[in-house]
Amino acid sequence: MMTHLHAGLSSETTEKARLELNENPDTLHQDIQQVRDMIVTRPDIGFLRTDDDFILRFLRARKFNQVETFRLLAQYFQFRQQNLDMFQSFKVDDPGIKRALMDGFPGVLETPDQHGRKILILFASNWDQSRNSFTDILRAILLSLEVLIENPELQINGFILIIDWSNFSFKQASKLTPNILKLAIEGLQDSFPARFGGIHFVNQPWYIHAMYTIIKPFLKDKTRKRIFLHGNNLNSLHQLLQPECLPSEFGGTLPPYDMGMWARTLLGPDYNDDTEYTLTYDALHVRESSRRCQSQSTVEAGTLRQTERDTSTPLLALD
Repeated sequence: MMTHLHAGLSSETTEKARLELNENPDTLHQDIQQVRDMIVTRPDIGFLRTDDDFILRFLRARKFNQVETFRLLAQYFQFRQQNLDMFQSFKVDDPGIKRALMDGFPGVLETPDQHGRKILILFASNWDQSRNSFTDILRAILLSLEVLIENPELQINGFILIIDWSNFSFKQASKLTPNILKLAIEGLQDSFPARFGGIHFVNQPWYIHAMYTIIKPFLKDKTRKRIFLHGNNLNSLHQLLQPECLPSEFGGTLPPYDMGMWARTLLGPDYNDDTEYTLTYDALHVRESSRRCQSQSTVEAGTLRQTERDTSTPLLALD
């Protein structure tokens, strides 16, 4: 039985959800309801959204383990409650968020990787600390993830994050205090319903390596296993992400990344200033290309199916 909750999913992704995430269309509504029934156990938290679509993305992020799913749902709203200032004007045209987006935080590649995962990129040296606070960059990343996670394909396939540390100065790095990094880890790893398949550091200098050693204890085992430090060895990156998926900055075959692209996508034609993203916002103009990038050699006739995303369905929780 296909429910409206499966609308817009390719059969390939539906099968992947069954195999990798234990998703069963026949018990979907019961699974969602069982998580919803736990809400009464946390009267200290305001659960501002509890509809089926919303709870489903948390179930997918925790492989349908209901207790873990509820914990993530509670942490999602608790993080927002504890950091009210971050979510005060949580929308694309908030001046701080808009500036961060315009400066390419984050970059979002149009084409998913060979596993259908969306690739986010951060060029660390573009952080102009006189223009953007770290908090605004984190807000822009969280807002971008909110928009992207509306797409059920990405709830199942997940995300990849590449951070390029080239030319990131020691002075810039000194602003990355433990408190700030802890905030990012809480916001992304512990409180957001996204599956991160890999976090790739490229061209990191020794002081970023040192910083990584300091934050390691705050990372879950699962997160740690998914962080890859490539240094300037792009071959090791290409073993995990095909060059066909990557812009030329990462030795890929795509043209250089255009920093303003994602900002323009978000501020798109249907954008209006009243859109508050505090609860939800269906970015209808963010049309997903679900065409995966594949190396030319592996493409067989008919494998590149362009499935149009169903727009009617209204660092890091690493699954």
